[in-house]
Amino acid sequence: MSKIQENLKKILETIPENVKLVAVSKFHSAEEVIEAIKAGQNLFGENRVQEATKKFDEIRRAGFSPELHIIGSLQRNKVKEAVRISSMIESVDRIELLNEIEKQCSKINKKIQILFEIHTGEESKSGFTAKKDLEEAIQNFRAGIYPHIEIKGFMTMAPFSQDIELVRKSFSTLKKIQQEFAGKFSEFDFSELSMGMSGDYKIAIEEGATMVRIGTAIFGERNYSK
Repeated sequence: MSKIQENLKKILETIPENVKLVAVSKFHSAEEVIEAIKAGQNLFGENRVQEATKKFDEIRRAGFSPELHIIGSLQRNKVKEAVRISSMIESVDRIELLNEIEKQCSKINKKIQILFEIHTGEESKSGFTAKKDLEEAIQNFRAGIYPHIEIKGFMTMAPFSQDIELVRKSFSTLKKIQQEFAGKFSEFDFSELSMGMSGDYKIAIEEGATMVRIGTAIFGERNYSK
């Protein structure tokens, strides 16, 4: 058994069956992703669209068909490629991005799932910071402005901190937002909570995560030359 396969097995033993594992493959090679696929992992997350396009086109040409989520901050000029290669964009943090996703999806007649990225910790830099902006975005869905986009829930990044209570608060804040918006906008599906990474995913699961994004603990340290 390879190191990647060993790592995957160990992590899956610590994750409940109802929690999805998003294997974060940023800065790791197509070969390493294929190794994880052969070990049974089929859902991956990438931060950088350009890197992901090259890598996952190569993986698909090799005969594999993994599911890909875009999990990093997304610029509008990268949306066209992002919607082509992925099934979900987890990092929707502004209305302008929703507008561009709808525009690009409509061109290729593709439906895509999204998570709203929420700013829940002092040190995290991205995500909706005001509830009124988030409410405005969801009202646009109510008005039928985004027929090619399907809401699935929320995502956040906890602060990079040794303070476990600070990290836990970030995750519990997202859970509260989920409950609040599920009550206000009951016609939409907010069931997914993507939160927790290699260092804090166990806390995230305790606080209600349905998806955890793990890279280093599966693939090892990132190879920045790739």
